[in-house]
Amino acid sequence: MGDIAKDLFSGTVGGAAQLICGHPFDTIKVKLQSQPAPLPGQPPKYAGAMDAVKQTIAAEGPRGLYKGMGAPLATVAAFNALLFTVRGQMEALLRSQPGAPLTVNQQIICGAGAGVAVSFLACPTELIKCRLQAQSALAGSGQVGVAVKYGGPVDVAKRVLRSEGGLRGLFKGLVPTMAREVPGNAAMFGVYELVKQYMAGGQDTSQLGRGAVLLAGGLSGACFWFSVYPTDVVKSVIQVDDYKSPKFSGSIDAFKKILKSEGVKGLYKGFAPAMARSVPANAACFLAYEVTRSSLG
Repeated sequence: MGDIAKDLFSGTVGGAAQLICGHPFDTIKVKLQSQPAPLPGQPPKYAGAMDAVKQTIAAEGPRGLYKGMGAPLATVAAFNALLFTVRGQMEALLRSQPGAPLTVNQQIICGAGAGVAVSFLACPTELIKCRLQAQSALAGSGQVGVAVKYGGPVDVAKRVLRSEGGLRGLFKGLVPTMAREVPGNAAMFGVYELVKQYMAGGQDTSQLGRGAVLLAGGLSGACFWFSVYPTDVVKSVIQVDDYKSPKFSGSIDAFKKILKSEGVKGLYKGFAPAMARSVPANAACFLAYEVTRSSLG
């Protein structure tokens, strides 16, 4: 089996582990991000992350925490396979000789390049996911035109293609998606390598145990979200914005309006569940990838 095939398969396994561990946290994150600003004197729909969990389970049962998982589950193989494969190919290009370890700066470059590639897959996938996760919060807000009920991922895709400009509609939010994925993955892979090299005492990290990989993976995931979270908030509100009566004309406009109406804290809605998700989900992803990749030789 060639290196590309090994990265494809290992990335698929890592992505599945990440999705299973992290999707409930992601559901709460998107619900908090997409809830509209309350009217003066009225409380928000969700008082916080735990309140969102309680309301979701009360209204939809535990399955509600996994709403919208169909789209990422269907594409998780392609997404993570592409992420780790592009990173692996960039590693090969940057190595001075086969098998030579890379520096932290070189891993940052690899992560940025992988981020460019996965943006084109992440954008339509996350648009579908965000629409499904956010619809209950938006429907309960009383806004006109947002009470559409989607039957599932395929139904979202059909509606968008039919009534929101065709294929272009599925790539709504591509700019903030890329602005998240490129620096986010650069930070993630850079920190992952930095932590591993620190614990190994040098560039050779091949002898590290699974505990070290879990720690490095968890910290790298936290750094991903810490570095790009406001961009993710902008992406989410753009992707769930009503097509016929949009609130935002673009990413910059969304950023300004959120900042004006909600202050800096509006750019960090859902930050707690995102960070709570990032550590176990990315730890599971990197461990699953490394174990699988090692077993393939």
